[in-house]
Amino acid sequence: MASARSHLDEHGIRAAYSAHAGEMFGFAVRSLHDRGLAEEAVQEAFVRAWRFGDRFDPQLGTVRAWLFAILRHVVIDIARARAIWPEPVADAAIEQAAGVSPEDRLDQALLAWQIEEALRRIGEDHRRVVVETYYRGRPYAEVAAELGIPEGTVKSRVYYALRALRLALEEMGWDDAPSR
Repeated sequence: MASARSHLDEHGIRAAYSAHAGEMFGFAVRSLHDRGLAEEAVQEAFVRAWRFGDRFDPQLGTVRAWLFAILRHVVIDIARARAIWPEPVADAAIEQAAGVSPEDRLDQALLAWQIEEALRRIGEDHRRVVVETYYRGRPYAEVAAELGIPEGTVKSRVYYALRALRLALEEMGWDDAPSR
C-alpha cells in the first residue's frame, strides 16, 4: 500500500481545501455562531491535516469525512476555550430562558452532521424510508403507498437502515451509536 502521505501532499491539501473549505466553513459557523472563529477553525483543521496527513487512510473513509472529523475536534476545542470566556449577559439570559446552552447547540450541530454523514453511507432505498418515517414522521402505510411497495417492506427497510446507520456511525468513531 502506498503511503497515505502521498495522497495528501501540497497538491492534495490544496485540492481538498478547494473542494471542502466552503462546506467546512458553513459547518463551523453553524457550530460556533461566529464567522471569525469559524475561519480560525477551518484554518486550524487544514493545518492539522497537513501535519498529520500520514494518519489519513483512504481505505477507512474519504478525505471529506477525515477533514470533518478533524474540524469537529477543532470546533470542540474552540467551544471549550470559549466556555471560559465571559458571555454577554443578554445572550446568556436569552439562552438560559430558552433552556439551550451553547454546548447544547454545538452538540446538536455535531450530532446532525454525524447523522447526515452516516445517512450518505447507506443505500438510497434505506435512506429514503428512514428520512420519511423517522425525520418526517410519516406512517409506514403512507410511505409504502407512495413508494408502491408493501408496508412490511417499508418496516424491513427501516430495520436494516437503522442497523446500517449504527454501523456507519461506529465506523465514523461515534461511541454513542444507538444499540438495538
